[in-house]
Amino acid sequence: MFDWLRSLSGLEIAFFIIACIGTLALIIQIILMLIGAGEGDVDMDTDTDGDGVFDSHTDTGVSLFTIKGLTAFFAIGGWTGMLMLSYDIRVGISIAVSIAAGLAAYVIVWALIRLVLRLQEDGTMNYSTAVGQKATVYVSIPANRSGRGKVTLILQGRYTEADAVTDEAERIPVDREVTIVATAGDVFVVEQTKREADAQSKEE
Repeated sequence: MFDWLRSLSGLEIAFFIIACIGTLALIIQIILMLIGAGEGDVDMDTDTDGDGVFDSHTDTGVSLFTIKGLTAFFAIGGWTGMLMLSYDIRVGISIAVSIAAGLAAYVIVWALIRLVLRLQEDGTMNYSTAVGQKATVYVSIPANRSGRGKVTLILQGRYTEADAVTDEAERIPVDREVTIVATAGDVFVVEQTKREADAQSKEE
């Protein structure tokens, strides 16, 4: 091992150290992700327009500069540089190719993070999109927000059961059709549709 290291040039040793550090950091990050301790990422914002406001965040909340991307850059770039030099390719070409390979790895990792977060966002239930939709009372809803009932509806293409309250003066019984007029976190604020309200008035 030591004989092999002594046979390396100064640039090869530099590439080897960079590659080892990048690879070790990448392995640690993967292990942390697997055990659930590294789901987040540290982002480094940049001020691209000189207005004093950090503005490199994308629409998914992932900065262009991430620790995972940097570790991929150093790991892939380092090993690529070593491989190029081992075949006696010119130093300038080796450095250029290693930087290009590192940047490619960086972009791929960044794109994968964006994709994963976008899929997570798409799969997250957005209760605010239910405002204006019709629902059916599953558990009767007490009047004047004195308690919670439950409603069922199709939300974002999925059958959904959620807690609901009402500002109406009368309890809304089971199987009544209601309209979602607002949300309070994961609780819907509902009111009876006009048809149901008229039917209840006639019954009374």
